[in-house]
Amino acid sequence: MSVDMELAPKTKRAAGEPCCEPVVYPDVDRDRALRLATVAKALGDPIRLQLVDVLRKHAGKVCVCELVPLFDIAQPTLSHHLKKLRDAGIVDSERQGLWAYYYVLPGALDDFAGWLG
Repeated sequence: MSVDMELAPKTKRAAGEPCCEPVVYPDVDRDRALRLATVAKALGDPIRLQLVDVLRKHAGKVCVCELVPLFDIAQPTLSHHLKKLRDAGIVDSERQGLWAYYYVLPGALDDFAGWLG
C-alpha cells in the first residue's frame, strides 16, 4: 500500500526559534520536583528501600540494634543509610540512652506515592 505525502521544502528557521511546540508540559512545579527527586534519590539504594520497608511494616519504633542483623553491612554503614533517609524526610529517630529508634514519618511518602499513582 502506498501513501501519498506532500513534502515541503526544507526551510531555515530564525535563530532562537523552536523547531516545534512541546506536546506535553510537566504538571510538577520546580519545588515539588526537587522534593520528589530527594525522596526518589534516597529510595534509589536497595538497602535504603529495604530499611523503609522494614520500618513501615513495624508497628512502632525500631532500635538500630534490631536492624543491623537484617543486612550484611556494618553498623556505621547502616547508620549512614538511615541518615540519608532522615535527610530526605522519610524517617526520623528518637534517642533512648545509647540506642536510636527509627520510624517512618507519617505521610512522608504520600506525595511521592500520589505522583506515581
